[in-house]
Amino acid sequence: MIKKSHIQSRLRIKQRIAKKIRGTSERPRMTVYRSLHHLYAQIVDDTRSQTLLSASTLSKDLRERVKDLKDKKAVAKLVGKHLAEKALAQNLKKVVFDRNGYLYHGIVKSIADGAREAGLEF
Repeated sequence: MIKKSHIQSRLRIKQRIAKKIRGTSERPRMTVYRSLHHLYAQIVDDTRSQTLLSASTLSKDLRERVKDLKDKKAVAKLVGKHLAEKALAQNLKKVVFDRNGYLYHGIVKSIADGAREAGLEF
């Protein structure tokens, strides 16, 4: 039996999702990445291969507010809200959510919930 690492499994799931999910100019793709210490979310237009917006726990706008929060889910919700506010400022209301191979649970779900609360539709 061949054992696959967790990373290899996630990459296979990510490739399967990438076949189905594409971001357009009218409805760009909101993608999520989580490392051990930080969270990243960005909105991408796949037709032009261009990142339109991004937000992370490292961005200057959020760095101070993140230090006050201790719960990772609260931090994730804050990142999602911040990205949604930036998107609404640029008249982007509808996006396609790309969980990037992660399970839609915990931190990934909190980012999506934060973006929905701030007004993004997906």
